Amino acid sequence: RERIPLVMLLEGAGHRPPMPGDPGGGGPNDLQAQAALSGIVPMVCGVMGPSAGHGAITALLCDLSIMTGDAAIFTAGPPVVEASLGERVGKDDLGGPAVAIGAGTIHNTAADDADLLAQVRSYLSYFGSSAWERPPVVDTGDTGRRRIDRMLDLVPRDGRRGYDMAAVVESLVDCGQSLSIQPDYGRSIICALARVGGDPVGVVANQPVELAGSIDAAAAAKAAHFISVCDAFHLPLLFLADNPGVLAGTASERAGVLRASARMYAAQTGATTVKIHVTLRKAFGFGSCVMAMNPHDSQTLSFAFPGATVGAMGAAGAGRAVGADEQAERDLQRAEEESAYRSASALSFDEVIDPRDTRNAVLAALEVSARRRSQPCQPKSRPGITP
Repeated sequence: RERIPLVMLLEGAGHRPPMPGDPGGGGPNDLQAQAALSGIVPMVCGVMGPSAGHGAITALLCDLSIMTGDAAIFTAGPPVVEASLGERVGKDDLGGPAVAIGAGTIHNTAADDADLLAQVRSYLSYFGSSAWERPPVVDTGDTGRRRIDRMLDLVPRDGRRGYDMAAVVESLVDCGQSLSIQPDYGRSIICALARVGGDPVGVVANQPVELAGSIDAAAAAKAAHFISVCDAFHLPLLFLADNPGVLAGTASERAGVLRASARMYAAQTGATTVKIHVTLRKAFGFGSCVMAMNPHDSQTLSFAFPGATVGAMGAAGAGRAVGADEQAERDLQRAEEESAYRSASALSFDEVIDPRDTRNAVLAALEVSARRRSQPCQPKSRPGITP
């Protein structure tokens, strides 16, 4: 009703067992109310001590959850686990930060309560108070156009060499500042909140130093939720693609990579907020689709670096797959090298850009999107964000 964010701070044993004579529930409980608020107002949860059962679910229904080093979160605490399963385990091994972060249950960790509250404030600074408001524009002192000369050094031309995408993001955004979401889960994708030209943006970027940028199940699940949150509250999405595709192999398949990738694809194709795409070096197979390289789905603008390669697979893999002779392999390699310009001529990219002009291109795209606004902000017709 008040259209303001909800912040929940947790430390408790869960549901209080009813006593004889206690009245029954006469209305919806807090979890029902919280689920109804999903995508309507930003919701953040801080876990500041042991939290079990009912309270633990509260954290999962929030857009962002943060826990301190001495906190724990679990379905049931150690006494219940021992009584029901005969398993003797401490709270840290059952649901401490290492367990909760590794499982993707909790997004971020904090050094202490003060750090947790500082992260909550930082997170909320990127969002409007509700889905009826646009994200706040801030004068960061670094809102103008500028060339990024070091981009030529940050991104190697050889697509087989790794590099730290976090440094690319830092060079691109205002003042080099961003807030990473789930940095220790699904590490082959970076999800971060930042500002470009003072405008809040959600950054979804492949990380070539992790799995060569391949998208595994954890990374796809993380990105799907992040995209949904940004879309619900009208944050533009900036996709920085550099990946060899969705991670293949038996371990990846057993982890559910196809379902998680489909969830990410559905989240980004369903997003109605501003979408800006940049292919830095390569994006193959489903790895391009999930990273919003979809030229006919209401993207604002899409860009590619010179020499960027896209397609079902790389030239080497394609050659082996079809048993190509030497001449055919040379033709495939040449086609791969010309891929960015061929794609641009077919309208798959709006422009092939000098890497040093990446920030300026993104700023131009944000300005185009601002000019296109014709309707007031309002919640999406189906605003629920899947936990």
